[in-house]
Amino acid sequence: MNRRELFKSSLVVSALALTGGRADAAAAPAPAAEFPKAPGLTKSVAEFIVNTKYEDIPADVIELGRKSMLDGFGLSLAGSVSVMGPIARQYVQSFGSSEMKASVIGTGMKAHPRFAAFVNGVSIHADDYDDTQLAAAKDRIYGLLTHPTVAVLPPAFALCELGHRSGKEMMLAYQLGIEVECKIAEAISPRHYDEGFHTTGTCGTFGSTTACAKLRGLNVSQTIYALGIGATEGGGFRDNFGSMTKPFHAGHAAENGTVAVDLAALGWTAADNILEAPLGFFQAEGGGFDPSAIVGRFGKPWTLASPGVSIKPHPSGSLSHPAMGEMLRLIHEHDIKASDVEKVDVGANHAMVTSLLHHRPTTGLQGKFSMEYCMSILLLDRKAGLIEYQDKVVQRPDVQEMVKRVNFYIDPEAENAGLDKMTSILKITMKDGKVFTGRAEFAKGSPSNPMSYDEVADKFRGCAEFAKWPKAKTEAVIAAVKSIENMPDVSKLAASLTS
Repeated sequence: MNRRELFKSSLVVSALALTGGRADAAAAPAPAAEFPKAPGLTKSVAEFIVNTKYEDIPADVIELGRKSMLDGFGLSLAGSVSVMGPIARQYVQSFGSSEMKASVIGTGMKAHPRFAAFVNGVSIHADDYDDTQLAAAKDRIYGLLTHPTVAVLPPAFALCELGHRSGKEMMLAYQLGIEVECKIAEAISPRHYDEGFHTTGTCGTFGSTTACAKLRGLNVSQTIYALGIGATEGGGFRDNFGSMTKPFHAGHAAENGTVAVDLAALGWTAADNILEAPLGFFQAEGGGFDPSAIVGRFGKPWTLASPGVSIKPHPSGSLSHPAMGEMLRLIHEHDIKASDVEKVDVGANHAMVTSLLHHRPTTGLQGKFSMEYCMSILLLDRKAGLIEYQDKVVQRPDVQEMVKRVNFYIDPEAENAGLDKMTSILKITMKDGKVFTGRAEFAKGSPSNPMSYDEVADKFRGCAEFAKWPKAKTEAVIAAVKSIENMPDVSKLAASLTS
C-alpha cells in the first residue's frame, strides 16, 4: 500500500464535514486503512542504541561519518558569525554561568551542554549549508527528509568534551544518532513533511536523544523513556523556511536530546511505545508509517552508506543544487553573460516548487529558498557561496532585475520522474535568439557524485575563512577529524574550534 493512502481517510472525513455529512453512495470512499502494527518497535530502537558497538559499524560508514563531521564543524564556525549567532549566544548568556561548561564553537564562550548544543546547532544550520538525508521511496521529496548531522553532532561533541571521551566513543554515538534519526524520517508517512512539519526539528530530536543516551550509558528501559520524552519535545514547521526560526528548529533538536536523557537518567518516565502507538509519534505527526522502512532495518544497511547523505555544494535549499550545477556548466561551456539573457525557464516537480517558496526574495535567508535567486546569482557572479547569500547581495538592483527573468514552474516531465529525484530542466533563451538547454537530477556532494575528504576540507576552509578563523587552527581541525576515531580525548579538539 502506498504510504499516502494511510492518511486519505482524514481527508474524506473533512470533506463530509464540509458538505454536512452528505455523500453519494457511488462516491463512497474505501474503508480507512488500518494503522500499521509494529509491536515492540520503540523497544527495538532502544536495544539497537544500547547494544551496538563501534566494531559493528563498517569502515566505509566510518569514513562517511568523518566527512559529515568535518562539514558540521566548519558550518558551526561559519554560522557563529551569522546574524543568528550573537542572538543565540545572548539568549544563552541570560541564564547565567554553569559549572558544566562546553564549548560554543567559533567563540571563547562556554555553556551548559544543553545550551552549547543549542547554539552550535543553530550555527550549523544558520546558512542552510549542512548535509541532507536522501530519500529512498518514490513518494518522498528527494533530499528533504532531514538534515542529520546538525541535530546529532552538537550534543555528542558537548558531552564528549566535558567527559574527556575518546573520538571512537563520539563516532559511535554520532553514527547511532544519524541512523535512528534517518530511519524514523524514512518511515513516517509523507504527510508529515507534505503538510508542514520540518523533519530536522521533529525526527532530528530522536537523533540527538540517541547520541546522548549512548554517551550517558542509559539502559534499555531508560532509553525507551528518553525516546518518549524526546518525541514530545520535537517540533518545527516549514512555513518558517527563509527565517531565523528554521535554524532554531535544528538547534532546538540538538538541545532536546540532552534534556530527554537528563530527565530519563533521573527516573523520569514516558510512554514505552511512542513510535508505534496509535496515539504516538508516527500516527499523530504523520498519519501513519511504513514498518518495512524501519522494522529490523537499523544498520541494514546504514543510512550513511545507502541511500546516503548529501553534502551541500552551496548554502541554499538542497533542491536547488542540481539546477545550480547544470547552470554553472552551461555558463562556462557557452560563456553566458547575464546581460545577454532574455529569459530562464526552470522546470521541476511540484514539491520542489513549493519548497523553494520565495519567488521574489529580498533577504539572504529567503534567497536560500528561491530557485529564481539561485539561478540569477550564478548568471551574474558565476558563484554562489556564503557571501552571495547575504541581504545586501540579494537586494542588489541587478539581482532583483534578473530574478524577474527566471520562470520557475512545474514541468510534467519532471513531475513524472518522481519525487525521489530532483529533476531540473533548464532552458536559457538569449536575446539574440539562441537557446541553451540542460537537465540534471543529482548534484555534486550526492552519493552519485560524492565529495572526497579533501573536497570537504576545502569547503571547511571556506567556512573558516568566512568566519576569519586562524589558518593554523583550521588545518588542525581538518587533520584531527580525518582520524578522529584515534583521538584519545575529544576535548583537545575544542582548542582548535574556540578562541
